[in-house]
Amino acid sequence: MLEKIKSPKDIRDLDAEGLDELAKDLRRVIIDQVSQAGGHLAPSLGVVELSIALHRVFDTPRDKIIWDVGHQAYAHKLLTGRYGRFPSLRKLKGLSGFPKMEESPYDAFGTGHSSTSISAATGMIEARDRAGDSFKVVAVIGDGAMTAGLAFEGLNHAGQLGKDLIVVLNDNKMSISRNVGALSAYLNRILTGEAFLRFKKESKQLIESIPMLGDTMSKFAQKMEEHVKGFLLPGMVFEELGFNYVGPIDGHNLKLLEETLGKIRKNEGPTLIHVITHKGKGYEFSEKDPSHFHGTGPFQAETGEPVSGGGRTTYSDAFGEALRELADRDPRVVAITAAMKEGTGLTGFAERYPNRFYDVGIAEPHAVTFAAGLAALGVRPVVAIYSTFLQRAYDQIVHDVCLQRLHVVFAIDRGGLVGEDGPTHHGVFDLTYLRHIPNLVVMAPKDHMELREMLSLALRHDGPSAIRFPRGNISEAPPCGPFGIGEGETLREGHDVSILAIGSTVGPALAAAAGLQREGISAGVFNMRFCKPLDLQKLKEAAATGRIVTVEENSLQGGFGSAVLEALHRMGLGGVEVRMLGIPDQFIEHGSQAELRRLCGIDEEGIYNASAALVREDLKFPAG
Repeated sequence: MLEKIKSPKDIRDLDAEGLDELAKDLRRVIIDQVSQAGGHLAPSLGVVELSIALHRVFDTPRDKIIWDVGHQAYAHKLLTGRYGRFPSLRKLKGLSGFPKMEESPYDAFGTGHSSTSISAATGMIEARDRAGDSFKVVAVIGDGAMTAGLAFEGLNHAGQLGKDLIVVLNDNKMSISRNVGALSAYLNRILTGEAFLRFKKESKQLIESIPMLGDTMSKFAQKMEEHVKGFLLPGMVFEELGFNYVGPIDGHNLKLLEETLGKIRKNEGPTLIHVITHKGKGYEFSEKDPSHFHGTGPFQAETGEPVSGGGRTTYSDAFGEALRELADRDPRVVAITAAMKEGTGLTGFAERYPNRFYDVGIAEPHAVTFAAGLAALGVRPVVAIYSTFLQRAYDQIVHDVCLQRLHVVFAIDRGGLVGEDGPTHHGVFDLTYLRHIPNLVVMAPKDHMELREMLSLALRHDGPSAIRFPRGNISEAPPCGPFGIGEGETLREGHDVSILAIGSTVGPALAAAAGLQREGISAGVFNMRFCKPLDLQKLKEAAATGRIVTVEENSLQGGFGSAVLEALHRMGLGGVEVRMLGIPDQFIEHGSQAELRRLCGIDEEGIYNASAALVREDLKFPAG
């Protein structure tokens, strides 16, 4: 059926039977695609009916739908003419896994980080009115995203402006709330009906027209209405922020969704509709374990089991295991994360130490300042957050932690290119946005054994520190001996060129050096470990070759390579030839990690070619 859907216009004349078949088709296609290539399964399955209803009721793309976070937008993509390209989802040069303005006029706003939709929608409403236009704007935000302060900042401003913004709160609890039923549906029909809204407006005007008593009686009537609605409906917080609250309603009842959205579309002021959905609906395995299938690699559709290799240990797992062992020895150690317990490998820690684990929800700035408060009174907090999301807490890192030199450890997961999730999720700026902050130690391990040692070192260090490590599976690694702050290591001696690597680039650097050796070029390899402070003695040794190649999986602007150039200048070693390899000054698209590393020239081939070019311009990486 989806082959015939070229735009939302093609679904607006479907009858109930056709809509039911469309919903089944959407789920089949999404499950099939994600099982083969990975992606965000459970969130998208949960909003199939909501996606259909929104595109049937609203005149998209003239009307704007903003999908918060965006991992719930697969059905939206399929309904807006992208079925033919859907097999390219999250692949290099293919469809993005998130809404992307350059990809389609139906993607009204690019998303990837949570809680931005209401603020963006409020801006669009204001821009619309300034232009004298009249389209509608809908922000679809998940219940998890409502834990972020930005969402409430947007609600507060939108309520203050009082314009016709529509917010859909997608509450994907495991079961339908008891408020969703005949009574709730009946009340919502009344509360969104034109007759009720007209009666409410006219009654208010009548009461306020009574001489001397009008204002007092109006406030009393408003209070009475709030008490009644507060007794029947759980939405007073939104009413206080200036929104007309509607719900909760069953987000899988397509007829009810369309009826309610159709009435709300006519409203003049801000309205929030509370929709209850079942995350992962329509696929038994994702219904039973929506957290696992929130974002998943390829799996067998018939059994829900991951394909071969899906169960391998990751850096996140290694971090979680190391933290548990260190917490066994030190009762001051606590773990903090921002709605990513599973993703950061902290599930085991939470089970062993439930009273020493804090999941603060999608509230990264709060997580950091909360950690600062703990550290101020002697606790040893470890804050585990993905690199791309820690960007949201930059001010708190500077002002609340580093300025006060508090003993907070930042465990920065997904440092570097994360792959198929693309530019909103690549963690390629952390070395840059952390390196210049006073009092902060910044390090990156070459393997999981070095990660364990760095975590132990950070907990012993008297001050703030950050450890960034990549997404991905780990390979066997030799035990790592102890080392101090700012202490790198020489992995390979060389006299023609020196390769200075950090973190995930150390392995490819060693492989490149071995290949250069076969061509008669002697390349030294240094695992620098620390972006700040740099090991100046190792840097001096590396400079003795007269040629240096720096390699990092981070932005070239202000990162590890920049730190090396600055240090060489301070040491009076400006005559050394330097080539910097890293992430160029652009946002990197989605694709596999291997593909993207190759594009950026930080894989074995890229390091080989850059190093050879400093020594022999005619030497290129051997084909095949």
